[in-house]
Amino acid sequence: MIGRLVGLPVVGAVVGAANGTVAGARQIYDWSRPVGFLAFALDSTWALPATAASLACHATATVQRDAGFSVGLSRRRNRYVYARGLRFRRGFAITLGNTVNGAGDLTVPRRRKLVTDHEDVHVWQTRWLGPLFPVLYGGWLVGGGLVATAAWLAGRRDAPFTRLLDTYAYYLNPFEWWAYSRDDHWPPSGKLEGVGWQRPCVASFTGTRA
Repeated sequence: MIGRLVGLPVVGAVVGAANGTVAGARQIYDWSRPVGFLAFALDSTWALPATAASLACHATATVQRDAGFSVGLSRRRNRYVYARGLRFRRGFAITLGNTVNGAGDLTVPRRRKLVTDHEDVHVWQTRWLGPLFPVLYGGWLVGGGLVATAAWLAGRRDAPFTRLLDTYAYYLNPFEWWAYSRDDHWPPSGKLEGVGWQRPCVASFTGTRA
């Protein structure tokens, strides 16, 4: 037990140092503004488990022929962005810690907006909630999957099971509702019409910037 407690700070220091090294080389933190110091502090402390996951993204990117690291969307933006990188589902970006993966063709305005107005929300959700974020997000995925399965078994056949699953487990996830709302993209086209939240939960970045 004592060995484990002693080992935790060592692991934390290694993860923090590794993130600092990569961040320094790629210049992702905006040291000219307080938000950059806050991002670095959270990535190095409260959100350290998620930062460790982001290092796995960098490791994956290094073995790819071209992971598509975006300097323009990463440098001094307090995040890393890969056009490809670690991906689990075609067409969907995934954010782990401070790293956005699978952003797609970033010459397309919609994909750039996806990074700045949607995935960046997930980056900060992870920072604010730290180790609670994967538990809460993953818990909703499991619970939503069970609800979708129950609805399917109860006889709901007006949509494919995969769309039921996407709606209950993914789109209705409060963290996704928040991000899609900020992106001015609620309700998303993949969500079943008339199910769950009907209106955005927060103002979009588009509206607040107008």
